[in-house]
Amino acid sequence: MTTAAATEVRRPSAVRVLTWLLAATAAATVVVDALNWWYADERGFGLAVRSGWALLRTLGFLILIRHVRRGRAGARPFGLILAVTTVFAVGRLIVPRDGVPALPGALGFAVLAVLCVAVVGLLYRSTALRDFLVRHPNRLVIDRQGISWREVAPRRPPVAGWLLTARVAAFTYGPLTLVPCLVAIGTILDGQLLAVPTVVLWFGIGIGVSHAVLFCTFFLLRGKAWAGILLVLVSVAVVAVDLAFCWLLLGVDGLVRDGVPLLVAAGLTLYALRRANSVAPATAAG
Repeated sequence: MTTAAATEVRRPSAVRVLTWLLAATAAATVVVDALNWWYADERGFGLAVRSGWALLRTLGFLILIRHVRRGRAGARPFGLILAVTTVFAVGRLIVPRDGVPALPGALGFAVLAVLCVAVVGLLYRSTALRDFLVRHPNRLVIDRQGISWREVAPRRPPVAGWLLTARVAAFTYGPLTLVPCLVAIGTILDGQLLAVPTVVLWFGIGIGVSHAVLFCTFFLLRGKAWAGILLVLVSVAVVAVDLAFCWLLLGVDGLVRDGVPLLVAAGLTLYALRRANSVAPATAAG
């Protein structure tokens, strides 16, 4: 029987380095968010929503640490999306409506950006991590030997890493759509009651996008070509609708702060789909 101590010995040194790097990134996210709140000129409802969304990244980094220590195969795409979206989630906070960002917040953001780049570089450039992050989640198994909780490979055929990246990137569509929708509630609180139907519609679209992405990625990982085409259409549609609502309810400031992160996530999804499609013929030919 494999013991926890034996598993700890087999972990390469890169795992320990990445663990401390992720912990430092999580701490930096909290510090930069606190600095931005302290130096912000306007501490309104919108800033509170965006700050809370940025703080949730700390929980994401803690979950990523757990995945890395357990050698999960999904840690690499999860780390990539988390690092990229963290830079945009925190970066949109430090830029005020007027003037230049406060120096402490700008310096903290620069440190956070360097940490995120280091995380992505280590995840995708380290051979030791690539060979270590190959395990699948544990599941409840019932067989002739009884009931056990152990690692089980998925029944679907093996998929390219870029498909996993596209799946994780697409899963951010829902949250990235709902965050500006929640920010738009501030316009209702300010007395713009005519915005209520639009905000309700926006919220419903955000929920629907999450289900549509779940449907597409379920069949995408099972080799259905039409699922990739459908995911492209969903990506284009959600970007168009979200940018329109951001401009309509939040103005140019909201269009930049909340529309650009979704645009980047959609671009990463489309890029990952393209790379997966280019890798598949080469693998088949090989």
